[in-house]
Amino acid sequence: MLRLSSGSFKRCCPNVPLQAATRNTHSRYLQTQQFEPFTPPLPSSLPKPSPPKTYRRTLKWARRLFYAAAATGVAWALDRQFYASSLTRSARTFRLGLLVALDYKINFRAHPPLADSIPALHYRNAERLFDLLRTNGGLYLKIGQAIAMQSAILPPEFQKMFSRMFDDAPQNSWDDIEQVIREDFGKSPEEVFGVSFDGDPEKGVLERTARASASVAQVHWARLKDGREVAIKIQKREIANQVNWDLWTFKVVTWIYAWYFELPLYSLVPYISERLQLETNFMNEADNSERMAKLVAGESRLRGRVYIPKVYRELSSKRVMTAEWIEGVRLWDKDSLTRKWIGKSRQGSPGCKGAPLDPPNQENIIALAHHHPDDEKLKPSRDWWKGADGKGGLGLSLKDTMTTMIDLFSAQMFLWGWVHCDPHPGNIFIRRLPSGKPELVLIDHGLYVHMQPEFRHQYCLFWKSLMTFDNKTIGEIVKSWGINNADVFASATLMRPYTGGDNTISNEIKGLSGKEKAERAFEMQQKMRKSVKNILSDEKKWPQELIFIGRNLRIVQGNNQFLGSPVNRIKITGNWASRSLVDSQDLSYSEKAKNLGRHLLFKVVLFGSDVVFYASKFKQFFGLGGGMEDEMESQMKKIAKDFGVELNHGVFEG
Repeated sequence: MLRLSSGSFKRCCPNVPLQAATRNTHSRYLQTQQFEPFTPPLPSSLPKPSPPKTYRRTLKWARRLFYAAAATGVAWALDRQFYASSLTRSARTFRLGLLVALDYKINFRAHPPLADSIPALHYRNAERLFDLLRTNGGLYLKIGQAIAMQSAILPPEFQKMFSRMFDDAPQNSWDDIEQVIREDFGKSPEEVFGVSFDGDPEKGVLERTARASASVAQVHWARLKDGREVAIKIQKREIANQVNWDLWTFKVVTWIYAWYFELPLYSLVPYISERLQLETNFMNEADNSERMAKLVAGESRLRGRVYIPKVYRELSSKRVMTAEWIEGVRLWDKDSLTRKWIGKSRQGSPGCKGAPLDPPNQENIIALAHHHPDDEKLKPSRDWWKGADGKGGLGLSLKDTMTTMIDLFSAQMFLWGWVHCDPHPGNIFIRRLPSGKPELVLIDHGLYVHMQPEFRHQYCLFWKSLMTFDNKTIGEIVKSWGINNADVFASATLMRPYTGGDNTISNEIKGLSGKEKAERAFEMQQKMRKSVKNILSDEKKWPQELIFIGRNLRIVQGNNQFLGSPVNRIKITGNWASRSLVDSQDLSYSEKAKNLGRHLLFKVVLFGSDVVFYASKFKQFFGLGGGMEDEMESQMKKIAKDFGVELNHGVFEG
């Protein structure tokens, strides 16, 4: 190849400017070699070929990911279809339980490394637990309500979050409800209850829209063709598949927490699980209801003041319970209870003592059946007693109402040993008797505990000793129950500070008065944890019934406080405890005689309690206080605040 120089170019091409030619020939060359066609290289001269990239590792992990995703999807679909999402709910619970446990293990200290403060730590974990319980639903809501009832001694962040646990749960569709009825009875709802959804005047009517919906069941109103009005409590279809998984998860999580935080809690789990499982068996609830009706009918002090609705066995099954419909006022509706009665002088409220209930309008039934089948409200309102302006009421005394309530639950606890453990205001209706006195109607009999005679007598004596500051007897009883801290347990039982003991609590508080606020609050919460361990120090001796009995006492105390402390709850409860040692059928005549003499002396002691009660009523009348329950709670709050705990009994109002 030959390249021309600039001089040679000028001699060959004198008329072409050099710059232009240079621009055109910078990349031009002359080929001087002989043309040879392209000859491909011999295979033997080429290097050994390298294998193509197969991306085996990438494909391997892609296949694994695909199989895992497919297996997860199939498991999720099967779990949802056949197990009502029980596996998914359990996995969600374990994940959150681990997260909360680690959060507290790392940050529960005076100056948390990963939280702004201990209240911030409590708030985020309360929010997590609340969301979990509401998302999972079913028995998780029931467990959440149990936590809410205990939240009076939990941090305020938990109180505020869990106070919403008593909101109505979502309703199941009528298709699901109908399927439950068909599975239990082998018939359609129309055949079982003799009703028609087309407005047939020869048959009864049933609302397909629930009147109330809770965690486990929902309630539908119906009027049978014979005129009886009934409340049909129907278990939600998914509960049967979820209950065993939920209780197993509850056991595992509690075991982990008991081991992780060194708290003796796991021994209580089998007893709690058994109670919760019984609550899903409506035949058990029917048995409890009928038993309580017989006990009330046999006690002259309660007969005519307390009513237990009839259960219709022929229309009931394990998942469906049909009982008498009750027209009444909820305990939390203070205005409707106390406003002036506008009815006749010897007239009771609707349904009370056989008062007739006006039937639903047939035209409305037909119209709703054809136009609004998914939003049926067929039952008449029956609120004539409120008057045209809505300002009427039952004209009842709150003192009589609350006395009846405390009498009932004290008799259950001290006399019969058969205790209803869910007496929140939603389970109590109040009606007006023709005499103008209140009648208390108790519903929802799914959760009861039975107290053995020996334990019941001990509990009566324990309450009596609290009233007389008999510290020796208190110490002996709680020691036999495996409890090492009598003062804490006595205060928790009375719902007020117990001042007759050795003042262990106040001495511990004084010993910490000089510490920095955050460190002091943290150390007192640690001491509170130690107190729980002392109460449950001997798990084999500790009476497990106390879990639910304490819940009953707290709810009754909260109800009395909500109504303005109209009665001396401590006196009434103590009087029943002492009197039951005289009336108990399980004691010999000689023991009853001794107890009668002691009871008469005890009545004198109760006079001191009345002095305190009426002093608080005097201050309440002049606007200087909120009543005896408020004063006791104020004292408890003062002590509890030193422990880093904020008491709040507002959770009992709803």
